[in-house]
Amino acid sequence: MIELTRLNGKAMVLNSDLIKTAEASPDTMLTLINGEKLIVREDLAEVADRVLLYRARLLAAVAQRLEESGGMQRASALVSLDLAGPEPEQGSQGN
Repeated sequence: MIELTRLNGKAMVLNSDLIKTAEASPDTMLTLINGEKLIVREDLAEVADRVLLYRARLLAAVAQRLEESGGMQRASALVSLDLAGPEPEQGSQGN
């Protein structure tokens, strides 16, 4: 969740995962995945910075919990898995 300010000066908290697009026109207009549009006082760069900071904090918290539980090794092992399986041979059409 990121804190933003509506044009009327009231603070609001928004789930940043709901933002579909953000544009400056000249006010910053956020279009959410449900089609709703919000206009906020923060400029486009500030909105992007807040989203990035929020996501960085989430990743840091997950990494810390994994480290404390010894799960970091398991997580890195999962990342190295090839879930797609072997790639088909070149020139093979599979008919």
